[in-house]
Amino acid sequence: MAHLLLRHRELPDIGSMDVYQKNGGFEAFQRAATKMKPQEVTEVVKASGLRGRGGAGFPTGIKWSFIPNNIWPHYVVANADESEPGTFKDREIMESNPFQFLEGVAIAAYAVGANAAYVYLRGEFWSVAALLDEKIADMEKAGYLGDRLFGTNYSLHIYTHLGAGAYICGEETALLESIEGKRGLPRIRPPFPAVYGLYGKPTVVNNVETLTNLPLILEKGADWYKALGTADSAGVKIFSLSGHVNKPGNYELPFGTTYRELIYTCGGGVTDGRPVKAIMSAGASSAMIVADDKALDTPMDYASVRALGADLGSASVIVINDRVELDWVINKTIHFFKHESCGKCTPCREGTYWMLHLIERIERGEATRENVELLHLVAKQMQNKCLCPLGEFSTMAVTTAIERFPADFKPSTVGGEHG
Repeated sequence: MAHLLLRHRELPDIGSMDVYQKNGGFEAFQRAATKMKPQEVTEVVKASGLRGRGGAGFPTGIKWSFIPNNIWPHYVVANADESEPGTFKDREIMESNPFQFLEGVAIAAYAVGANAAYVYLRGEFWSVAALLDEKIADMEKAGYLGDRLFGTNYSLHIYTHLGAGAYICGEETALLESIEGKRGLPRIRPPFPAVYGLYGKPTVVNNVETLTNLPLILEKGADWYKALGTADSAGVKIFSLSGHVNKPGNYELPFGTTYRELIYTCGGGVTDGRPVKAIMSAGASSAMIVADDKALDTPMDYASVRALGADLGSASVIVINDRVELDWVINKTIHFFKHESCGKCTPCREGTYWMLHLIERIERGEATRENVELLHLVAKQMQNKCLCPLGEFSTMAVTTAIERFPADFKPSTVGGEHG
């Protein structure tokens, strides 16, 4: 199957305007803006079954439909923060297939009646921002951005905005605060961004991968897209594979592909031929999956992964072999989340501090059974009490590692060697 999102792998020069246009580039946007009403575009996206690729998996067309038509202006924001450890798909899209992504931004903006769209990039993506600025200028020169596009009354301008490298700004309301020039702290919800978003106006926030699907959905139709993947999860997904695999990288596959196929067929198997011990399905923020035959043969879609007690999330799959003790892994994840916690809400601020204090005691080999139990209790007490998902994410690997791999947390073994 030819790539739909990572099209540069078949068309190496698709990042140039000429090649993108020769391969149908911007035809979907022009047709939408000249021959379709905004609501018709939204209905096509709804019918396609496209779900958000940033992690939450919320239906994209339904999200757009929440935008009210009695409050103006409207905005579209592309979430290109991509700071989840183990996730690196959006960067490849923006660097190598930028016009398809930007056309997706334009289609989303037309669908919700936005005349301004922002691409919010993590601070370390300064070179990507510079590249996108060049491509936006190319689109303006070619007449795909600007005022009164294609002879209609519709106008659109796209801007890039660099953050300062804070993980918390991957959360959509903290991202909006950052664009407004404020400290990147999550807002209390409701109201949600669809009603009170950027500058207090209705705003749609979509992930880069989500938006990159849109030109093909409008070109080929909702039925074509829905036929890909599974009934629960339509289309294709880019899986960022890392950890103990021979060929880490991004793999674009239909939903429903199994973990076994991803790891052993695409990833070339586990390094040194070791068995897989655990799988983290969504980067550092995910639960630990016991990598038995059932898990390896589980289709990678939203419903099936949830049945394993985990979430597909952004599909950043980290493979852990049998030489690794999971107390060492969660030590790494807790350090990350403690560093990235914004401190606005008490459960996350204090909870990550105490989890860090306890895991460091465990790593020093000073743990008692009570210390392990207290670490588990602190993590459980944080759940469903934090202002934004960061606090919740920080607990997922902790609770599931202790519950599903208890041998790695025996006082006689913790703090030992880590292969």
